[in-house]
Amino acid sequence: MWDTSKDYRLLVAEKSVELFLRTIEGANFQGKWNKKKAVTTARDMLPEIQSLYYSYLTPEEISKTPQINSLEEKVKEIINDLGGEAWYHQFLGFVKRDEKSKLEESIAKIKFFINTIYGIRRRLSLGEINDPIIGIDIKTGIVSSISNHPKMNQLLICNLNLGKRAIKVVTNDLTVKEGDHVALTLLPPAEFCETTSEGMFLGVDGRVLKDVNGELGNIPHGIPLKALNDTRNFVESFLNKK
Repeated sequence: MWDTSKDYRLLVAEKSVELFLRTIEGANFQGKWNKKKAVTTARDMLPEIQSLYYSYLTPEEISKTPQINSLEEKVKEIINDLGGEAWYHQFLGFVKRDEKSKLEESIAKIKFFINTIYGIRRRLSLGEINDPIIGIDIKTGIVSSISNHPKMNQLLICNLNLGKRAIKVVTNDLTVKEGDHVALTLLPPAEFCETTSEGMFLGVDGRVLKDVNGELGNIPHGIPLKALNDTRNFVESFLNKK
């Protein structure tokens, strides 16, 4: 019998909702949006996730439940409450220059929440996997551009093409170059001296994997198990945060 109370996909989903609530309640978003309704809708998601913890359904069965359908619909409602599909462009248009980095971090956290919920059905369909990495997305991407970090010489800022979306990742591997085919995990965003990183490259012994096989935006193939260790630790750390 599958222990749904310890399924990392559900645990990360619940934690992502909590992250969204903290972010939205603390962010200074300017423009036309419905904060009250977005908060209410997100809070309503928590009991739906929690109701699945003791269902003892298989992951495939959970993926077909009314609760998963409802979570997806609520995310759509929240996107509308934020201002529609281009919600973050509105907020960036109103922000002052000295507040931009903080706003970008908040936007990245909201995107993490949205993508975590939207991806939960697909991750559940992968079956009974008791591993922290199943709670988040691992993608194949291409490095589209690179710049030096403006405040930390030992870091690079990399823009990644994931097919249907683009993200930014900060790395300390100075050998990364444009055109590299990489694998990355979409983790809760972290700030590095006013630059927000939306994920982490997979690598071994401090070196990013740069010739990864896999369709753009999908799960990479042939990744060494050792390359997943840091991701496991980050997921566990995220779940243990108060």
